[in-house]
Amino acid sequence: MTTVVWVVEGTWEACVDAVRRLPDGPVALLHVIDDDVADAWAGAPAGLMGRGGRRGDVGALEAAGRGLLEAALDRLGREAQVWLRAGRSEHVVVGACGGGDLLVMARDDPRPGPHSFGRAGRFVVDHVGCDVLVVRGG
Repeated sequence: MTTVVWVVEGTWEACVDAVRRLPDGPVALLHVIDDDVADAWAGAPAGLMGRGGRRGDVGALEAAGRGLLEAALDRLGREAQVWLRAGRSEHVVVGACGGGDLLVMARDDPRPGPHSFGRAGRFVVDHVGCDVLVVRGG
């Protein structure tokens, strides 16, 4: 059984801890640099500096994503594939789970209720083609 772990800032620890309690098997840690975040990050310095200002370094987002994945791998304590992808988060996660048997993800809001998932999380739960283990984040 292949388990895909959606590594997101603020909730990844709970997801990794849940996987540690599962039987051993192939694990893939996935972090997505969302297009909207990358666009905002890249354009922020230009907007602050006025017309003709330089664009932000999106490489900093990649470095932060790699840092999250390294921390998740250390916490997991066993071998795992590490995937750093870019795109619309919900589409990337659904696509990455195409060969997986289980997706582990956290709710955006730790309180139960209809708004415990954001837009991307709701899309993933509704469209992913494998089982989903939802944990309380944060």
